[in-house]
Amino acid sequence: MTSPTPRRTVLAAAVALAAGAAVTASGAPALASGGASRPRQGPQLVDNQAWTSYAQWRSGTAHGVRATAGHRPGIVIARPAGSTAYTDPHTGKSATWEYASWTSPQHITRVPATEAVAHWNAHTPAGTWLQIELLGTYTDGTATPAYVMGRWTAGDGDADIRRTSVDGQGDGKSSISTDTFAIDAPATGLRLAAYRLRVTLYRPPGSRLTPTVWRVGAMASDIPDRFTVDASVPAFAGELTVPSYSQEIHKGQYPQYDNGGEAWCSPTSSQMIIEHWGRRPSPADLAWVDPSYTDPQVCQAARGTYDYQYAGCGNWPFNAAYAATYRDLSAVVTRLRSLNDVETLVRAGIPAITSQSFLASELTGAGYGTSGHLMTVTGFTEDGDVIAHDPPAPDDASVRRVYLRREFENVWLRTKRYNASGKVSSGSGGVCYLYWPSDPTPGQRHALAEVGVV
Repeated sequence: MTSPTPRRTVLAAAVALAAGAAVTASGAPALASGGASRPRQGPQLVDNQAWTSYAQWRSGTAHGVRATAGHRPGIVIARPAGSTAYTDPHTGKSATWEYASWTSPQHITRVPATEAVAHWNAHTPAGTWLQIELLGTYTDGTATPAYVMGRWTAGDGDADIRRTSVDGQGDGKSSISTDTFAIDAPATGLRLAAYRLRVTLYRPPGSRLTPTVWRVGAMASDIPDRFTVDASVPAFAGELTVPSYSQEIHKGQYPQYDNGGEAWCSPTSSQMIIEHWGRRPSPADLAWVDPSYTDPQVCQAARGTYDYQYAGCGNWPFNAAYAATYRDLSAVVTRLRSLNDVETLVRAGIPAITSQSFLASELTGAGYGTSGHLMTVTGFTEDGDVIAHDPPAPDDASVRRVYLRREFENVWLRTKRYNASGKVSSGSGGVCYLYWPSDPTPGQRHALAEVGVV
C-alpha cells in the first residue's frame, strides 16, 4: 500500500479450498471460553473520525444543504448552491447537475499520518450522486490539493453516473492510489496533520430528489514498515453465525464486473456480513441476474461495489458504502491493532472483513497464495486460532476455515512481505471493513469504541 501498484494488487483475487460449517446463535457469539480482552499497549497508530450526529452536521459549513434530525441524522439538499457540468469518463455522457455541499470542521489527527482512507454511508436515489473530497494540511503547514476520494452512487442505471475513483491526483508530496491518500516519501518525516472532508450532493436540475448522507469520516494512520508483528495472546473463544458464500461458483459470470466471480472476494465477503445482520437484496434488485445462477445476491454485490476506474470490486470505501445502502446498517474502513481487537468485536457480535496478502506457504491450509485478498473473521477456537469465512472456495459448504492464529495475524498486520519472486511487496497493515446496525446495542457500541471506531 505504499505505492499505486501494490494498492491495486492488494485487492486481487485468489483461489482457495475450505471445509466446515458455521455454528452459533443468531447475531451473537456462542461463548465457549475466554475472558475480558487484554489491554493493548504501544503508540497510537490509527485515528478514526466521523461526523454522524445532528450536532456534528450542524457544526460543518453548509452551502445549500440542511441537517436533518431523527433516528439517523444526516444532510440533504435544501436549496442548490449552483450548477455544474460533468462528463462521465466511463460513458462519455455530459450533463448539468445541481449541487450543494457540506464541509466538515478541521480535524487534527491524533496520528500525524502517512495514509488516510475516507468512508461514507448514504442513500442516493436514481439520478443522484456524491463526491467526497479530502482537504488536508501537512505537518509543514502547507495544504494538500482538494483530493477526490470517490464519486459515488448506489445505482448504475441510465440516469446515473458510473461510480468511480479518480486517478492521476498528486502534488509531489502525496498522491491518491484508488481510494487511499498516501504520503509519497514517508522517510522525509512529512505527514498529514489535519484535514477537512467536503461532501458534494448532486441531482438533476429542477428535481426535488436529494441524496441523504448519514455518515462521513476517515481513517488516518501511520503504520511503520514491518515484515512481522508481535503475537497477541488469545482472550476469547466463540463463533458467529454467518452465511457461507463462495466466489468461485461465480467464475465467468458477468465478466464486465472485474472478470467474474474469481475476483469477487471483497463483495462476496461484504454480502456474507450484510446477511449476518439480516439484510438481503429484494427480488426486484435481483431481477437482472440470470435465474440459473446460485446466490444471485453475490452478483448484486459485485455490481454494487464495482469501481469503473479501478476496474474492480475491491475499492474499500465502495464496499462499505454498498453495505450501508441496506436498511439501518453503518459501515467503515479502518485498521485494527491485533486479533485482540477482532476478539472484542466478535464477542459483541460484529465480524470483521480483513485484507491480507501471502504466499501459500505462509498460511497453513489455505492452499493458495495471493497478492491481496479479503475474507471474514467470524470467530476463534479454544486455542485462539482464527475461524474465517474465506470466499475463494469450490462451493458454499467449504467456505468456513480455521487458520493458525500466529500466521493469520502476521500476514494481515504486516506492511511488507516477500512475494513469490523474492521481491519486497506491500501488505495491508491491518485494514478491515466493519459493518454493524446503525442503532447498536450498548455492548456493540462499547466494542466499537474500544477498537477506536467512533
